[in-house]
Amino acid sequence: QQELVGEAELIRHELPRRQGKVLMVASSVQQHGEEAAFQWLLRDEAVHAPHYDLKDLAELDDRVEAHIDGLRIAGEEGWRIVQEELAWEEAGEVFAGAVLAFEAGDQERIEQVLKVGTQSQELARGVISALGWVPLEKVRPHIEKLLEAAEPMRRRIGIGAADVHRYDPGHRLNAALDESDPVVVSRAVKAAGELGRLDTKGAVGRYLTGNDGPMRFWAAWSAVLLGEPAGVSVLREIAEAGGPCAERAADLAARRMNPAEALIWQKKLAGQEKWLRLAIKVAGAIGDPVLVPRLIERMADPELARPAGEAFASITGVDIAYEDLEGEWPEGFEAGPTEAPEDENVALDPDEDLPWPAGPLIQGWWSKNQGRFPAGKRHLLGRPMTTETLQEALRTGMQRQRAAAALELALCQPGQPLFEVRARGDRQRQVLGLTR
Repeated sequence: QQELVGEAELIRHELPRRQGKVLMVASSVQQHGEEAAFQWLLRDEAVHAPHYDLKDLAELDDRVEAHIDGLRIAGEEGWRIVQEELAWEEAGEVFAGAVLAFEAGDQERIEQVLKVGTQSQELARGVISALGWVPLEKVRPHIEKLLEAAEPMRRRIGIGAADVHRYDPGHRLNAALDESDPVVVSRAVKAAGELGRLDTKGAVGRYLTGNDGPMRFWAAWSAVLLGEPAGVSVLREIAEAGGPCAERAADLAARRMNPAEALIWQKKLAGQEKWLRLAIKVAGAIGDPVLVPRLIERMADPELARPAGEAFASITGVDIAYEDLEGEWPEGFEAGPTEAPEDENVALDPDEDLPWPAGPLIQGWWSKNQGRFPAGKRHLLGRPMTTETLQEALRTGMQRQRAAAALELALCQPGQPLFEVRARGDRQRQVLGLTR
């Protein structure tokens, strides 16, 4: 009896400590689940951000992987947390769950993830990103299965995942381009351009005259990458019409046009108030130093100063903040949503991460250095565009500059896959021959 009393006393003292330890471990796993989703959201923004380079992206990827690894190590508890997080029906949570499920090859878990991830194109992005995160050799069988699935959204995911890995789905891509479901076709059209599938030019071209706005944009975008001139006029039309694809359309159109023709178009855009921002975007894409004085003039306008600074930096290679060419936020200027309840503008500031250029300081810098930049030659990051300088930009540029370099390389070599600047940083570094 004394032994039983002693054992009960031991349990009474030990149980709270052990429960606390269990709770601490459970809390840690919960944090891994939340942080994996949150860090993926940060990454999703970073791949398009003007202030992230490849090293920054790789470091962010390490943080994402660390939290995914915490969930892996937690085993069943990690999966339980992921299941709970899936209930939020957000792309980041879908990403974390899909990585664990597809890595393990657990069909039951894969189905749980796909049940959520196929509800919308936004959620499907989380699944595609996860399949791109895991090495191709491990997920290829799953991609193949998705490509043959009956459900359109699953086929879209399969095409997207193959594209992210730059893995050519072959005849499945051709079949997808002939489908009637826009969910599948729009992703197939985009993949055709990114994979450099020259044999699909005719199929892609069919969608240049459609009524589906996003599909028409991707058709024009891919047509241009595949060397089809007809895509340029469609991109120009989309750019001038405005909308969510306008700046991206203008950027690629300017890169593909004859330089003299592109300068004429840039002047036309700069002549109308509604197109001033597009004109700046086009100036950066053209890359001709002859446009720099116009960009410096635009820096006096608070609405346009930061994009003008970005275009200037793209052409000259100058880091505005590092070179102490940065100015102060203009007094009284507001960008993005305000705290005023009557303000109906809820759009985020598109230039939030760009430095504020000090026009007079930049004019002084340009006066001293413009002789280094011959007019009539397209520049990126301060150097005339060549295969070698574009490859260097992939290694050293910021994400938007790297995306520009990737486009230029693809335009020089129709039929070559577009370099994926959104891929895992460690894999990009390996392909580019970089060490940590």
